[in-house]
Amino acid sequence: MDEVERLERRLLRDAARAIEDFSLVEAGDRILVAVSGGKDSLVMLHLLQRLRERAPIDFDLVAVNLDQGHPGFPAHVLEEHFQRVGVPYRMLSQDTLTIVKRIVPEGGTYCSACSRLRRGILYNAAVEMGCTKIALGHHRDDLIETLLLSALYAGRLLSMPVRLRSDDGRNVVIRPLAYAAEEEIAAFASAKAFPIVPCDLCGSQPNLMRKRVKTLIAELAAEHPAVKGNLLSALSRVVPSHLLDRDLQRRLGETTGDDPWFEAEAG
Repeated sequence: MDEVERLERRLLRDAARAIEDFSLVEAGDRILVAVSGGKDSLVMLHLLQRLRERAPIDFDLVAVNLDQGHPGFPAHVLEEHFQRVGVPYRMLSQDTLTIVKRIVPEGGTYCSACSRLRRGILYNAAVEMGCTKIALGHHRDDLIETLLLSALYAGRLLSMPVRLRSDDGRNVVIRPLAYAAEEEIAAFASAKAFPIVPCDLCGSQPNLMRKRVKTLIAELAAEHPAVKGNLLSALSRVVPSHLLDRDLQRRLGETTGDDPWFEAEAG
């Protein structure tokens, strides 16, 4: 078995585990696979296609790309890829770039506004197409970066949910790559020569907080390779009684168990 096969097996295993742990795919689902053209969404589409071939249940996939009006966006490259891999697809086009540039203050970053507008368009498209789920390509590194971003810059402990029903109840968003490592996704996408379409708009903007957090995690991981895995594990091993949420404490009642303060002091 060569390295590409090993990578594919690991990624398939990670995706299958997330699907099983969070019931992401169910019999009869019609899943809108949001494919931006980045490495993550292209690998996600590939994995879902492979899993569909061997799944014990029936579900359908439809790849959807949204051209948001970025100059020179090569939508035809993705359309040709969808045709080549034999997946049903839908090409959408809506100029959100003009809106983003109008509402974001000078010097601000576009990512948040761009993402909100894109999400709304995909939500509506999913309803129109009769899709039961919307699959997004966020991976392990996205989840742990969001955890630190929210803690450091917003003062809240949260990350990206692996399965989420939208506020209006019309859509269910799933993230099948939640357990998958970004470096393995990148290596697999490169090995398969997927037609990557980078987002130059966001990439051209300096001082993004997410980039700073990504750099911090990379530096820590260089010193201690288990850092990324430990951060992901922390999201699934929450100890509510040892947090400072007063509403949560009132629901839990009196705290019991070990006090990690002693370990910290002893260290």
